[in-house]
Amino acid sequence: MINKMLYIIKKDLQALESGLHREVHSDVALITDIGEHLVKSGGKRLRPSLYFLAAHSQQKYNLNYTLPLAITIELIHMASLVHDDVLDNASTRRGSATANAKWGNNISILSGDFLFARAFAIVADKNYDKRILLRLAKIICGLSEGEIHQNEKHYQLRTEQEYYDAISKKTADFIAASCEIGGITAGLSKADTDSLYTYGLYLGMAFQITDDILDLTSNEQKIGKPAGNDILQGIITLPVIKAIEASPQKDELITIITNKNVDSLMVKDAIKIIKNSNGLDYAREKVYDYLDKSKRVLPDTLPPIIKKSFYQVADFVRKRDF
Repeated sequence: MINKMLYIIKKDLQALESGLHREVHSDVALITDIGEHLVKSGGKRLRPSLYFLAAHSQQKYNLNYTLPLAITIELIHMASLVHDDVLDNASTRRGSATANAKWGNNISILSGDFLFARAFAIVADKNYDKRILLRLAKIICGLSEGEIHQNEKHYQLRTEQEYYDAISKKTADFIAASCEIGGITAGLSKADTDSLYTYGLYLGMAFQITDDILDLTSNEQKIGKPAGNDILQGIITLPVIKAIEASPQKDELITIITNKNVDSLMVKDAIKIIKNSNGLDYAREKVYDYLDKSKRVLPDTLPPIIKKSFYQVADFVRKRDF
């Protein structure tokens, strides 16, 4: 996806794919099989793409220097998804069977742990700025905190601010850090790397809200999981929160989304209530607001082609339907 849109990082992403296949290999054949399955399942490669873009801000770009960090970023993302799928008891992701569906929870958790360890092993002996290694560690802490917070709130009502806090930790901070790390790699000033982080934070918030909208409006063929899957998992998202505030059928909606035995027919009823409210429109306006802010905070010192590319990513998030 990003590869086709941003020609400036096409070769970088090709090198990333080769590197991922190389790094998931293990002396234990089963770990290699799982790793290959995860890499071949694809994904948007959004985080390493943003990292590559920021890293290209330097005049003397060196792929050999930047590539290990890109692989590390995507391996951390892959590992977190493996653990998420175990926690959510998910059977499909991106239209393919999840690792836990194919190999079971225990093997999947250990494979995720392997990927986390491999990610840090890649950069352990490299001469990277200490800030980068600390940022990578904080990413994993944030992912864990966000997932725990979300699980604590399963089938429970939550406020709009609680929702924003959760998706910031679970999604947006990682995207933001990917931009920031790329800027650090390029040797940009702290003011510029801070601005890149803020761009990524706003973009990440918009990205996750869009995911939550698509969960209610798309289908399994496009998003790789059943529509209304968040409701089945007891995850209360922004469109649902706003529908509860405004819908005359809010009591019925609350009864469904707080029911731990919710079934597919109940989910369809909930989606109908949400669509008849202002929940989806409100969430879309939030997406547009975050994306507009993301463009405004980009540093003026970025090369024009890099700034334009960051704009393109924001426009992709605005229009995406998968």
